[in-house]
Amino acid sequence: MHLAVLGINHKTAPVELREKVSLNEDRCGTLSRHLLDDEGISEVVPLSTCNRTEVYIVASRPGIGRREAMNALAKIATVELRELEECTYFHEGESAVSHIYRVAGSLDSLVVGEAQIMGQIKAAYHAAHERESTSVLLNRLFRHALEVGKRVRTETRIGENPVSVSSVAVEMARKVFDDLEGRTVMLIGAGKMTDLTATHLISHGVTSFIITNRTYSRAEEMAEKLNGRAVRFEDLNDYLPLADIVISSTGAPHYVLRKGEVERAIRQRHNRPTFFIDIAVPRDIDPGVNDVYNAFLYDIDDLNEVAGTNAAQREKEARKAEEIIAEEVGNFAHWLSSLDVVPTIAALRDMAEKIKQGELEKAMSKLDSDLSEKDRNRIEALASGIVNKMLHEPTVELKRAANERGGYLYVESMRRLFKLNGTKRKERRKSDDLED
Repeated sequence: MHLAVLGINHKTAPVELREKVSLNEDRCGTLSRHLLDDEGISEVVPLSTCNRTEVYIVASRPGIGRREAMNALAKIATVELRELEECTYFHEGESAVSHIYRVAGSLDSLVVGEAQIMGQIKAAYHAAHERESTSVLLNRLFRHALEVGKRVRTETRIGENPVSVSSVAVEMARKVFDDLEGRTVMLIGAGKMTDLTATHLISHGVTSFIITNRTYSRAEEMAEKLNGRAVRFEDLNDYLPLADIVISSTGAPHYVLRKGEVERAIRQRHNRPTFFIDIAVPRDIDPGVNDVYNAFLYDIDDLNEVAGTNAAQREKEARKAEEIIAEEVGNFAHWLSSLDVVPTIAALRDMAEKIKQGELEKAMSKLDSDLSEKDRNRIEALASGIVNKMLHEPTVELKRAANERGGYLYVESMRRLFKLNGTKRKERRKSDDLED
């Protein structure tokens, strides 16, 4: 079993490409079914957040998964394969384990120390588990990753005064208006991200909220919680001129605010400035809004500037977190090696036993038929002794390798040398979802 991850994130690609390969639940299911139709791939977990899209894979041998996942993502996103190849990363083995642990520990996040990633990993894993696309290895990996994330937050101060995407958004609003007291904020979308953003806004003195959502009842619930005003989604543009700050985070696959609508709102505000923060991927707000006089639009990538100011103070805690992750990667590698050793030894002995029996039968057929039972037993004992002596040292070495970092390489070498990697075609329903 070989673990691998193919991904694209805020470090490797701009938001314009990330939003194209963003995976909703339907896309995750389609991608998983397509990859599992390949007999070399046995487990799949897609992970998609506002800053990353990743596909974790368990394959029968090294190298499998990269091309398959790349092709599937390109097909789903309708992007050129070459464009995607230039912006992706690929990790295998312990490097893949280290990567998911760093993601869970928020060391690979746009804002180091943000807390939302733990919930996103948990949701992605549970969804994959429900789709029955996980088994022994990814079940263990993702559960352990969540434990590692908790350990990082418990044993370091990386999560103190947490700086999330939503809090960075509020900091950027403060740079525009200096003081947020008395400002009216429109929240488009009533999910967890807007809820978190509202909490940060309240801590900076905001008391006037307009909340809109496609599901009106959700907008009403949030409005009651914030003592704000709920408006129906189709009436959004009627209330847009009242907002000094607009923060949007929906799951819409298209723009919910366009340039022309913002131009009309600014005119009705008599050219008083409006600050727009788009923290959705795919983006909610037409980038053309930046060309509107006194409309200031920032998207998820613009948060890099503010996030950078927090890097120095978190660097020390990040180093502590890296030490924890290195230790836990070693623990997982030990478990993985021990998982492979037992069936490898059993397969090796089974192969040797079959060879021994086959050769004995041929030899016995050529020997004198008057050979006594005692002599036959001696010959069989001799053959068994030779086999046992030949397998003793390899067996000892395999068991020792299970306790060493990278021991799985010895196990794989043994399986390849003796051709122990028998494959069985998985009985999975073929999916035509990604066919032309």
